Amino acid sequence: MGRHGWNSGARRWRLTALLGVGAAALALIVTLLSTLPGNGVDTDGTTRDGDKVHGTPTTAPHARDPEVGWGFTHTQHSADEGAPAAVARVERRIAGDGGLPQIQHVMGWGADNPEPVRGRYDFEAMDRRIDFVRASGGTPVVTLCCAPDWMKGGEPGVDATDWSQAALETAPDPGHYDDYAALAATVARRYPDVRHFVVWNEFKGFWNDAEARWDHEGYTKLYNLVYRALKKVDRDIMVGGPYLVMDSVDPRAHEASKALTGPWGALDRRTVEAFRYWNEHKAGADFVVVDGSSYTRDDELLPDEFTATRKFTDVSRWVREQTGDLPLWWAEYYVEPADGDDEREGWSEARRVAVHATGLIALAEGGTTSAFYWNPENEKGTACAGCLWTPTDADRGGAELPMYRLLSRFGKEFGPGTRFERVPVDGAGVRVLATDDTVLAVNTRDRQISVRVDGRKVTLHAYQVRWLER
Repeated sequence: MGRHGWNSGARRWRLTALLGVGAAALALIVTLLSTLPGNGVDTDGTTRDGDKVHGTPTTAPHARDPEVGWGFTHTQHSADEGAPAAVARVERRIAGDGGLPQIQHVMGWGADNPEPVRGRYDFEAMDRRIDFVRASGGTPVVTLCCAPDWMKGGEPGVDATDWSQAALETAPDPGHYDDYAALAATVARRYPDVRHFVVWNEFKGFWNDAEARWDHEGYTKLYNLVYRALKKVDRDIMVGGPYLVMDSVDPRAHEASKALTGPWGALDRRTVEAFRYWNEHKAGADFVVVDGSSYTRDDELLPDEFTATRKFTDVSRWVREQTGDLPLWWAEYYVEPADGDDEREGWSEARRVAVHATGLIALAEGGTTSAFYWNPENEKGTACAGCLWTPTDADRGGAELPMYRLLSRFGKEFGPGTRFERVPVDGAGVRVLATDDTVLAVNTRDRQISVRVDGRKVTLHAYQVRWLER
């Protein structure tokens, strides 16, 4: 950003000064012109007042709590767009169920580039998502990922955004960490009812190729700058990280850590190192965030899909021990391996819901109090494996699906602060989670079984998920 003689020394000084002033003025003009439409950088549709409060902020159910409960993440397609009747149907259903907490990323997964040119903002898509969360009575959570192109070596401009996966998953250059923290603060001022912020997503772009490990130093530096910027906006804003993938491997693998193992495998030692570094060097945290799957990095369900969910319990307990019992969030959790197109359509819906229910039980048993289902919503059509509701492209859309029924009921019955009770189970193949009032029973077999749960005989169909009153 920096820019530069006859007989008398005084005259040489004055000429140099005049040239310097002229150069500085020219540089300023060039900078201003470069941000105007028609001068090589497209700013069409952007504004300078990104921090202007949008819409009518609401009071979310868990606005003052570091634990928000069981919810979902909006992905590329969601119920904020589509036929008005279908959108309203989903909004009413979520609100009627108490308003599930919902995550929206600041860029990608349904949100446009929030700052395509330095100091010029485009929050139109983000505004629509926040409006949906407000209308559905949910607790809004913002994940601060990903970064505008100009912060990571790309070109500025509305039409210059590179939406390829490789570009989206590139971290900001270290020289732009402060700019990213400033963007985070702008988002916080724009949506004052967003009280929970997650910093970045899965260490995307933070890999140290030279040492074949995570760049936990770089991530932690970014995290600390964002943390301080958000607290400067409002000290009551709650911030969490590191959103690190709790990868597991075969215990015999060279990258296996001895810090935590189980029938499901062993944590990757590089994950353990990265988590410990962040935990030791973080500026602060109101909650801790991780994500991961019950299966190994090689898509192995050890020893089977139901038993593998014990990983969620073991990892949750380990993380809480490391952090001194900070409230624990899982930003994503997966129980069904994906195919080459990152689709999870290989299981029947009954099996999917049963394994997912077992995973939720495992998370709760490990002390997790907040977790978010990655909702694989389709834009159009009627089929939608694993989705929470049918696509909202038509008036009849937005109908609840089995996964929504499980997640919303689980959130109602087992929200933050729930005291769990042990109940006797006489018979194999059933997983349970109970309170004084309710028992969730899951048949892990692909056939009908009869067992005694809490002293009474219960018949469960193949992969049935059943709620019992006590």
